[in-house]
Amino acid sequence: MTTGVQAHWTAVCRYDDLLPERGVAALVDGIAVAVFRTYDDGLFALANLDPFSKASVLSRGIVGDREGRATVASPIYKQVFELATGVCLDDPSVAVPTYPTRVVNGIVEVCSS
Repeated sequence: MTTGVQAHWTAVCRYDDLLPERGVAALVDGIAVAVFRTYDDGLFALANLDPFSKASVLSRGIVGDREGRATVASPIYKQVFELATGVCLDDPSVAVPTYPTRVVNGIVEVCSS
């Protein structure tokens, strides 16, 4: 018999408080996470740590679009990361972890496992 790992969801903020095209930082099970809502109501979470500068700043990055893909540009060295995959579009050999998101009763939740 196999035992599955149950997902652990952490409440981050109210969905209505998450401004489109702006990020918020949250601590999810000890992990610094950046959460974004796009204008088309996409909801994304990825690691807040910029792998190039080693600073927790991606939540303060510039949200945009590259070839139809929602992105965030690091505020330090301006590398662009795809929100859905965490892949750096300027250097595809680099990526940041992404995390599942959901909205329950108006609250944004992020899953760390």
